[in-house]
Amino acid sequence: MFDDEIRSKAEAVLDAARARGVMLATAESCTGGLVAGALTAIAGSSDAVDGGFVTYSNAAKVQLGVPEALLVSDGAVSERTARALARAAREAALARAPKGAERVAVSVTGVAGPGGGSAEKPVGLVHFAIADAAGTRHRVARFGDVGRDEVRRRSILTALDLLLESLAAPITV
Repeated sequence: MFDDEIRSKAEAVLDAARARGVMLATAESCTGGLVAGALTAIAGSSDAVDGGFVTYSNAAKVQLGVPEALLVSDGAVSERTARALARAAREAALARAPKGAERVAVSVTGVAGPGGGSAEKPVGLVHFAIADAAGTRHRVARFGDVGRDEVRRRSILTALDLLLESLAAPITV
């Protein structure tokens, strides 16, 4: 289902999470759960994947914990929304975690196309955030109008890269 590059990167993320004793969570909009899908496509991933949230609509984002006022002011495709999504996914995962367990969450929100873009937020614009014990970090990608499938593929790879970077960082408590 996933190409070799995605599969290899997902395996590396899972290996790093296991080595650190970290459980992973996702909050995804334009990828529709494909980051969680890539991770759970690997047999045995349940020891490193807590869960994922597909927050395609604004209502789903609000239900997860993104303030509605933020969506009104910044829109669904923005740095602050990506950060809020990652924090909310991590908090939901932490609520289920044993005391002292660490959770890392990644979020993805963007415009995959072919429609839906604007001059301010064109097709191929994707915001990512990672939430871990150190806080939240943001990354933005401008993939361009390379086709819906390719925007989503590149978004999966970027989200997995962010998880790898987080898992490689020193543990902060």
